[in-house]
Amino acid sequence: MSHIRKAATRFADVRTLSYLAMAITLFAAAPAQTQCQPVADSVKPPTAQQNSQSAAPAFFDEPKFTVAGVTDATTPGGHGSDTVLRTKQSLAKDTVSLGKDSPGSILLDQAASDQSLRATAHPPESFEANLQQGKSLVAEGKPRDALPYLERASQLGTADKAAQDKASLHHLMAEAEEQLGNPLEAVRQFQAAAEVDPTEPNLFDWGAELLLHRAVAPAIDVFTKGNRSFPGSIRMLLGLGVALYDHGSYDQAARCLCQASDLKPDDPTPYIFLGKIQDVEIAQAEGVAERLQRFVRLQPESALANYYYAVSLWKQRKSPEDTTNFAQMDSLLHKAVRLDPKLGVAYLQLGIFYSEQEDYPDAISAYQQAIAAVPHLEEAHYRLAQAYRQNGEQAKAQQELELYGQLKKQSAGEAERQRRDIKEFVYTLRTQPSASQPK
Repeated sequence: MSHIRKAATRFADVRTLSYLAMAITLFAAAPAQTQCQPVADSVKPPTAQQNSQSAAPAFFDEPKFTVAGVTDATTPGGHGSDTVLRTKQSLAKDTVSLGKDSPGSILLDQAASDQSLRATAHPPESFEANLQQGKSLVAEGKPRDALPYLERASQLGTADKAAQDKASLHHLMAEAEEQLGNPLEAVRQFQAAAEVDPTEPNLFDWGAELLLHRAVAPAIDVFTKGNRSFPGSIRMLLGLGVALYDHGSYDQAARCLCQASDLKPDDPTPYIFLGKIQDVEIAQAEGVAERLQRFVRLQPESALANYYYAVSLWKQRKSPEDTTNFAQMDSLLHKAVRLDPKLGVAYLQLGIFYSEQEDYPDAISAYQQAIAAVPHLEEAHYRLAQAYRQNGEQAKAQQELELYGQLKKQSAGEAERQRRDIKEFVYTLRTQPSASQPK
């Protein structure tokens, strides 16, 4: 193991080592200074130049923050924090998964299925042969075996190697380190790839790695840089929106996600991100309902589209007595469960809808269907207990409260396990005297 770690250290050439002495990042801009402007009803489609996600920016800013280490995840406090945290974790993982569509990941998929990469098309000691061998091993989930080949490729690489080749090497090392459970070295290698060749995929993967490990302010900086350089990138806006949401800037996050949906209206991904955020937020951000209405219009047979738009209408009520959109909400939710009978949250929302009208028999039926679809849906058990109580069924209410308590305890334990599994980065901004981590 020691020789592998030494190899991983030697892999960084003189230029890469200088990155470690520098900080990992771009701007020290505050979240309020990001690229997501107030939402308009429509935006102009990006130009061909803006839509290019492979052209590199003409410059790269000097890093202004440092990822100094890793620590165990902090336990948040506050009412409803578990639900919000689970949503943040889910969105961060969703964001990372968007990187699987990057050119680098496509190459990894090809490497896993094409054993000819191990043939002697290049001399055994060539840069290309070692790079391809390492790429194949990373794709096969053998990062330990890949490291020596990647380190050898670094030694054989010369100054005249193209930036794309150097960036590919750094990116592969980052993939290997992440698989080995070394996120600190992984993020340094993602940074090195982005600095050598600041393409959209390299910037996105760097920002996603920071976000996954709760370096929220640095992730905002990286995604902000990426958004400015590649305004036609949907996933860069999604990453920025998720990072802003994690930071607590809900309105700005919603603006970014709305703009992402405007870039390619028929892509369901931005709408799903918007829907996940609104599910755990009380306030309705400007422009969200209009985008979710468009989601239903473009994809009327999507259960999620009908559900998310119904929720957005419900959040627009001026008061619980406001029945303006009740008929439409009821229709949307019933259509959602017809399209997907396992969509427990839609049954749950129907139960809430009926409870507000004090129609407790129908509310009870909806909550029961929600539980039948998703037995571990905590809120459905809690609200079913309240509906039983209002309906005079005290014994059933108590039984549901006990089930709710058990599920709440189980989910809290699972959330804690997930927090422990993903180490958080400790980072320092240049404007701060000492290291800090997200709270």
